[in-house]
Amino acid sequence: MIRKLQLENILFLDIETVPEEKTFQNLTKEKQKLWDDKSKYQRKEEFTAEAFYDRAGIWAEFGKIACISVGYFTLREGKRAFRITSYKGEELQLLQEFSSLLNTHFYKPQHILCAHNGKEFDFPFLARRMIIHGLSLPSKLDLFGKKPWEVPHLDTLELWKFGDYKHYTSLKLLTNVLGIQTPKDDIDGSEVRDVYYEEGNIDRIVAYCEKDVIAIAQVILKFRQEDLLVDSEIISV
Repeated sequence: MIRKLQLENILFLDIETVPEEKTFQNLTKEKQKLWDDKSKYQRKEEFTAEAFYDRAGIWAEFGKIACISVGYFTLREGKRAFRITSYKGEELQLLQEFSSLLNTHFYKPQHILCAHNGKEFDFPFLARRMIIHGLSLPSKLDLFGKKPWEVPHLDTLELWKFGDYKHYTSLKLLTNVLGIQTPKDDIDGSEVRDVYYEEGNIDRIVAYCEKDVIAIAQVILKFRQEDLLVDSEIISV
């Protein structure tokens, strides 16, 4: 079935998230209490709510998006290319820019969003942060009333599960077993918060995010038993 999809109709994406505030102390007292309540089941007893706050970026209620990277295939005169771009900066602005992309270029019924673990993380995180900022949801993120087979989302983690819902495989592991060059050659997800708040190096985060997008596209090509992308086919725009 995946071979029947037209690659040009798929928007590959990845997001990087960080805690909404630099430190726990920057939260209001009410938000500190809410964080304590929210995180108590995930953190071990030796972690206080404050000590655990570095991980707040994985929850849309306590985190924010630092970067959205997207990529898509083009085919011109028989030559394949993969164009990639990123949205960075203030969260409201990058969400508006990403929403505009979906509303103007990836809104048709045949268009699909693709991410690794996207159904559990990227897609709902994007939708929740848009609602928090008072933005209208693009049709590709508005799932209300849609039947499961009408949801325009493709998830490489779900594809790899083959129905085994107990199984989790990281993108790093999946690319390794499929013989795809690993995207994790600089930082990993646990370091994004420090790179953002301590180093202030958003471009380093963007580079990391874009490598994930390329890796996701490579996984789809592997599933389709097609040649992997080479550097000359990847265009940054």
